[in-house]
Amino acid sequence: MNTSAADEKDRILLRRAVETTIRIGLIAILAIYCYQIVRPFLIPIVWGVIIAVAIYPSYSRLQEMLGGRPALAAVLITILALFILIIPTVMLSDTLVSGGTELAKAMDSGTLSIPPAPDGVSNWPVIGEPLARFWNLASVNLGAALGQVEPQLKVIGQWLLGAIGGAGLGILQFILAIIIAGIFLRYGESGSRMAQILAARLADEHGEALLNLSRATIRSVARGILGVALIQTILAGLGFLAVGVPGAGLWAALCLLLAVIQVGIFPIIIPVLIYVFSTADTMTAVIFLVWSIFVGTLDNILKPILLGRGVNVPMAVIFIGAIGGFLTSGIIGLFIGAVILVLGYEVLLEWLRIESKQGSEDGAGKIPG
Repeated sequence: MNTSAADEKDRILLRRAVETTIRIGLIAILAIYCYQIVRPFLIPIVWGVIIAVAIYPSYSRLQEMLGGRPALAAVLITILALFILIIPTVMLSDTLVSGGTELAKAMDSGTLSIPPAPDGVSNWPVIGEPLARFWNLASVNLGAALGQVEPQLKVIGQWLLGAIGGAGLGILQFILAIIIAGIFLRYGESGSRMAQILAARLADEHGEALLNLSRATIRSVARGILGVALIQTILAGLGFLAVGVPGAGLWAALCLLLAVIQVGIFPIIIPVLIYVFSTADTMTAVIFLVWSIFVGTLDNILKPILLGRGVNVPMAVIFIGAIGGFLTSGIIGLFIGAVILVLGYEVLLEWLRIESKQGSEDGAGKIPG
C-alpha cells in the first residue's frame, strides 16, 4: 500500500518535472527566435531608448507648451532631432566632396602647388628636420614625396574607406533610432509603467530607485560627455571657419570623435595651429591660439559641472563606466557601461549596508560577559 502510494508520488513528480522542462524549453526557443527577429534592430532600439530617456525632460516641457498634445510634441522633437543630425552630415559631406574634387582636379591638371616649408619648421624638436625635408620635397616634386609614404597612404586609405562605410551605416542607424525614440516618447507613460513593473519584478522594493538611477545616469552621460563634446566641436568648428582652415567640416568631425572618446581635441587643434601660424598673419594666429586653448580646456570646466549632476553617485564611477563601456562596446557603451557600473555600485553599497546592519543587530543581541 505504502509502496504503491510512493510509486504514484514519484510518477507525479516525474511528470511535473518533464512538463516543467518542456515549458522551459519552449520558452527558451521562443526567446531565441524573438532575439533573432529583433537582432537587426537591436542597436537602433537601444539607441532609441537612450535618446528618449535623455531628451524626455525637453519633450515634457514642449508638450506643456503645446497644451498637453503628446503626439504633436513627439513629431516636432523628432523632426528637430533629425535636422540636428542630418544638416551637419550634409555640410560635412559637401565639404569632403568639394575638397576632394578640387584636389583631384588640381593634381590632374598639375596646378597643385605646395609652398616651401617656413624657416622655423626645421628648428622644431624631434620632427622638425625630417618634416621640413619632406615638405620641401613635396613643394618641388609632389609625386616623389607621395612615393616615399605610399605604404602609409594605402593603410590610411583603407582605414578611411572602412570608417566612411561604418559612418554611413551609423548615420542610418541613428536616423532609425531617432524615429524609434519619437515613438517611445509618444507612448512614454505606458512605457514608463512597464519599466517600473519590470524593475519591481527584478529588484522588489529597490526596483523603482534603481530605475530612476538608470534614467539619471543616462541623462548625466548625455550632458557630461556628448553634450560637452558637441559644445567643443561647435566652438572649434567656428574657429576653423573664422581663420579659413580648408576642410573645416572634416576637422570638426574628427574633433567630435576624439572628444566623445575622451582623447580631447588637441590632437586635431595642434596641426591646425601649425597650419594657421604658417599661413596667417601673426595677430590672427595668436587670437586663434588663445581661442583654441580656451576650447580645448573647456571640458575640464564643464564636465565636473554636468557629469554626475542629478545622480547621487561619485563622478568617477560614472566616468569609468562610460569609458570602459566605450572601450568594450563602442559609443553605445558610453551609456550602457555607465548605467551598469552605477547600478553595480549601488547594489554593492546596499549589500554592505545590509551586512553592516545585521552585524550591528547580532552584536547588540549578545550579552556582555
